[in-house]
Amino acid sequence: MTAPTIAPGASLLRLPEVNKRTALSRSSIYAAIAAGTFPAPVRLGGNSVAWVSSEIDAWIGERIAARGPAKESQQ
Repeated sequence: MTAPTIAPGASLLRLPEVNKRTALSRSSIYAAIAAGTFPAPVRLGGNSVAWVSSEIDAWIGERIAARGPAKESQQ
C-alpha cells in the first residue's frame, strides 16, 4: 500500500482549531463524521487525531456554496 501524495504546505488541525474554523462543537463534529457529512480525522497515534486543513476548507466552501447566492445588502 502506498501513502497518498501530500501537497506542499498541507497542514493538520487539532480539534480546538476545527471548532473555531467551523463553529461546530466537538459532539457536532463527531456526529457529522458518523453521518458521513464531515471529513474524518487522521490518527496521529494513541488517542490523538487531527484533520487535514484543505479538507476542512473544502467542507466550509461546500456549506457556503449550498446556501445559494449572497443577498445584496439594503442601504
